[in-house]
Amino acid sequence: MLLHIVARGKIGRSPEAELVERYVKRIQWPTKLTELPDRGGKVPEPAAQQRTILLDETGRTLNSMEFADMLGGWRDDGVREARFLIGAADGFDDAQRAEADLLFSFGRATWPHMLARAMLAEQLYRATSILAGHPYHREG
Repeated sequence: MLLHIVARGKIGRSPEAELVERYVKRIQWPTKLTELPDRGGKVPEPAAQQRTILLDETGRTLNSMEFADMLGGWRDDGVREARFLIGAADGFDDAQRAEADLLFSFGRATWPHMLARAMLAEQLYRATSILAGHPYHREG
C-alpha cells in the first residue's frame, strides 16, 4: 500500500524537512510526498481503492498501536493508497472534511503544518515498524 503525504506549503531546507526526509527514508512501504502551494494547485486525482485522511484538529486521536492497526487493516483489505492531506494555515473546509475517510488529529493543540508533516512521517515510520515487528516502537 502506498503511503502518500499531500501537504500544502513548501518545506524547503529546514529542520522540519530534515526530519521528514529522515523518517520517509526509513519507511519500508512505498511512500510518496507531494507538495502543493499554500493556495491553489491541484490535489492529485484519487486512485482506486484509496483512503483519504485529513490531518485536522477536530479529528480522532489514535495511539501508535491503533494507527498501525488501522493501516494494517487497510493494507490487508486491499487498499492501494492511504493519502494523508495536510492543509495550509486555514485547514480544511466542511466539504473536504465530509469527503474524507478519516479526520486524524495529533491532539487538541494546534501544530504548525511543517511540524505536523514531520510528526506524520514519524508516525508512519513507527506504524510500519510495529506492523513489521521491528523494535523501534516500545510500549511503557
